[in-house]
Amino acid sequence: MSGPELLRPPADDVRETTEIGRFLGWLERERGLRFDGYADLHRWSVEDLEGFWSAVAAFFDVRFATAPERVLGRREMPGAEWFPGATLNYAEHAVGLLDGSDADEVAVVAHSQTRPPVELTWGQLREQVARARAGLQRLGVGRGDRVVAYLPNTPETLVAFLATASLGAVWASCAPEFGARSVVDRFGQVEPTVLLAVAGYGYGAKDVDRREQVAEIRAGLPTVRHVVHVPYGPDALPDAVGWDELLAGPAELAFDPVPFAHPLCVLFSSGTTGRPKAIVHGHGGILLEHLKNHGLSWDLRAGDRILWFSTTAWMMWNALVSALLVRASIVMVDGNPLHPDLRWQWQLAAETGATLMGASPGYLMTCRKEGVRPAEEFDLSRIRQLGAAGSPLPAEGYHWVHEHLGPGVLLNVGSGGTDVCSGIVQGSPLQPVWAGEISGPCLGVAAQAFDEEGNPVVGDLGELVITAPMPSMPVGFWGDDDGSRYRATYFADYPGVWRHGDWIRFSEVGSCVIAGRSDATLNRGGVRLGTAEFYRVVEELPEVVDSLVVHLEDPAGGNGELLLYVQLRDGVELDDDLRRRIAGALRTALSPRHVPDGVVAVPAVPRNRTGKKLELPAKKILLGARLDDVASRDVLAEPTSLDTFVRLAAARRPS
Repeated sequence: MSGPELLRPPADDVRETTEIGRFLGWLERERGLRFDGYADLHRWSVEDLEGFWSAVAAFFDVRFATAPERVLGRREMPGAEWFPGATLNYAEHAVGLLDGSDADEVAVVAHSQTRPPVELTWGQLREQVARARAGLQRLGVGRGDRVVAYLPNTPETLVAFLATASLGAVWASCAPEFGARSVVDRFGQVEPTVLLAVAGYGYGAKDVDRREQVAEIRAGLPTVRHVVHVPYGPDALPDAVGWDELLAGPAELAFDPVPFAHPLCVLFSSGTTGRPKAIVHGHGGILLEHLKNHGLSWDLRAGDRILWFSTTAWMMWNALVSALLVRASIVMVDGNPLHPDLRWQWQLAAETGATLMGASPGYLMTCRKEGVRPAEEFDLSRIRQLGAAGSPLPAEGYHWVHEHLGPGVLLNVGSGGTDVCSGIVQGSPLQPVWAGEISGPCLGVAAQAFDEEGNPVVGDLGELVITAPMPSMPVGFWGDDDGSRYRATYFADYPGVWRHGDWIRFSEVGSCVIAGRSDATLNRGGVRLGTAEFYRVVEELPEVVDSLVVHLEDPAGGNGELLLYVQLRDGVELDDDLRRRIAGALRTALSPRHVPDGVVAVPAVPRNRTGKKLELPAKKILLGARLDDVASRDVLAEPTSLDTFVRLAAARRPS
């Protein structure tokens, strides 16, 4: 079997021109360590955890208020203890004053469809964080209190987050497109004392009023003592502290040192397969992980700028904000990312001078289908790296990026998640780019594929696992005092080994392919098939906009039913000819096992608000589950997308 196609080798000058190259030089000078390439460096990073993470802390100048006793105390998972005895503060590393020389340089550029663009310099950002910190203190917020935000991706949200972190209080956020029930399901778990909210927002050409939702959220959170209204659009919230009032008066910027594992923020799982998990991340873990990721993988440094569309409900928002840790500036985008058209994000990258642009694979593939030629249409000359995450990117997407942005732009496709608030597998300037494959495991991440018996496999699909601890593994789940839910989520299948929930294949050269969620993989005739390979083939057909595949098992032990649901272009009908072409494409590109038993047209493929396809909720509905028991409409990108499956399930039942 031939290996993956090499699309781009590491640049010849990678050791002289990149942050990971600078890190290699530092390791040689300061630690007497020399590495031949990425595989050699990665091996050391997971075999000598103390050496690697102490080097990350020293290289990026982590400022410990109290020095750690050691790098790693307890090593076993779950419960590994990082940097015991250390105190620090995440916010100090994001906006703490160094020498003040950057005070007039732009730190934040914000674009939305609600108001004109906003810019903040580093000096203005520090002043606003100081004022917001003082304002939160006046509202009684202190260490350990929870501050929650029903806010869009705006500078005010950033300021409130950093002010909260500076106090040692705990942050959680939901995007304002979420409905009240979903927000209360999340925020209610952490019992917040302060709620920040907007009264509405603009989405494309549409004005969205959220005053009713804010009132419901407020009523559903009895622990909230104060509501802060962040002005955004024409409306206001009654009986709320104004943003200007919160920031009133001068204040000194300060940062309360907290233990390494002290909660920084709570991120929530999607909630599409049950009650959202309240995942707690600590100051030190996120700080170390994001310094490593943003510097060594994303190659960000002072003077760079990152544009990556995200809402405040996705871990990519936290990753965007953390670009400040390496003194890169950020572009905050709110609204409809496809308004007024498909080209708007490329135009924004050109206008803001982004050096790293992030995009979803779905967006890149749509641009390819629609004939967008980004580098010809816009000045993207500052972009050094294009990131992609959220779902697999087919080989055709790799070739399109390489053709249209040129070999000088590194395509960095990654996969990780809310659980670690970072990447598990992705690329870097030191790694080759293989068409259709992620370059390999991230530094410090001992990622492997396991078979059902817990044996490592290469060349075959298996469970994505992490066999050694990493600092940004969650501190725990909020309210899970005995850790039972945490252990059941990640460590039940392979004791002492983190099971992430993805289905993955590693190649002999170290690259990998995510084949979908392991709970959504298809077991046909005893052979497990990944969902991503179906989508790569089916969505190449010009008539198909999107697709979803599920397998309904036969309780009697037969092959069951393999069903493919397709969203078609406007004006296209699903006839026998199109069905035959879909089946032929799957048979030719994959195998006869991949040919579905039925192909059904649907108005929309169900996805959550971060773009992930919802195979498992659709499957559960088809097997007879109630919609409200498997997913909340509020977490769906298209609220009615699962209704079609309810009707299809009803039609399947015997009359």
